[in-house]
Amino acid sequence: MKTKTTTFFLRKVTFFTLIFLSFKAICQGEIPKPTLDKLLSQINLSGSIDGYYRYNIVVPNDNSVAPKTSFVNQSGFALGMANVILGYEDEKVGFVADLVFGSRGEDAVFNSNDSAQIINQLYLYWNVIKSIKLTFGKFNTFIGYEVISPTGNFNYSTSYMFSYGPFSHTGLKADFAISEKWSAMLAVMNPSDYTDSNPFDTYIAGAQIGYALDNGSVFLNFRYGNEGEPGEVDPTFQVDLTTGWDLTQDFYFGVNTAYVSIESQKNGDTSGFYGVALYPQYKTSQKLTIGIRGEYFSVYNSGLTDVIGLDAQGDGDAIAITLTGNYNIGKLTLKPELRIDTTSEDFFIDNDREPTKNLSSFVFGAIYKF
Repeated sequence: MKTKTTTFFLRKVTFFTLIFLSFKAICQGEIPKPTLDKLLSQINLSGSIDGYYRYNIVVPNDNSVAPKTSFVNQSGFALGMANVILGYEDEKVGFVADLVFGSRGEDAVFNSNDSAQIINQLYLYWNVIKSIKLTFGKFNTFIGYEVISPTGNFNYSTSYMFSYGPFSHTGLKADFAISEKWSAMLAVMNPSDYTDSNPFDTYIAGAQIGYALDNGSVFLNFRYGNEGEPGEVDPTFQVDLTTGWDLTQDFYFGVNTAYVSIESQKNGDTSGFYGVALYPQYKTSQKLTIGIRGEYFSVYNSGLTDVIGLDAQGDGDAIAITLTGNYNIGKLTLKPELRIDTTSEDFFIDNDREPTKNLSSFVFGAIYKF
């Protein structure tokens, strides 16, 4: 009996000892779990700040005399924006919160209400499988060569095609990696730049096909749909081609061309605009690169108003030549820029307040990226 009692007692002691050791192991983190270092490695914080100086040559230096393109339209010393981007990603899902402050940011989210004025992008994504990625929320447009952030553009001022294409979308898109070289994207979105909500109960479709190699890429982009109140705003169709290639170690050449047509439900005549821009860039040293943006932009049948000046038929065009230098000092980039805009109709004014077709301006931009 004593032997049985002792054996039973030892079994109980062993059982409770094992429970205690297991509990201790859990408390001490001996069971594998995500570490703080791993969690922090999945969080990314980045952004930029920028500002500029603008001076008009032979025309008045006030805010009313500037190319009708986005952002860099203030005279004298002016602020760009402060940009803070917070991102998180694990093996399958992640999110991006992209916040902007300043005049450039306000222009980029102009259709948002006051509560969302600082939101440039806000989206989450799911890597469903290796070749399919779903994105939901507000994201910058996939159309065009240039982007909102000055860190993503070689030139500091922006083109006409960028300025009158969409800036951002809110909706759902699916990216497909067809192969190592080919990609595709399909999207359903609110009307362009209505990113907080959809007040019209209309949607637009977006699509993209891409081809990429080590030295460059080409993307063909589309959007179609009613961009506003049905009956008041007619459906819009846009096709856009964006490509860029490193032709040599020091010479890069990019091209952007776009065509936009707006269907008319009243008189049967379509309206819109089209254009082409070339982006040759030459790296002269480790710190300095010089590039030119040469753009031709044309409006037909009053597809845009108060942009470049139109004739009696509602047609007009512009040629804009922009010479830009990029000088890098660590994370700081200085961008001196000379720009000449010439329109087919008198659209600007000279120092005598007389109409003129020409506008020359100098801009000095400074961007810090972190």
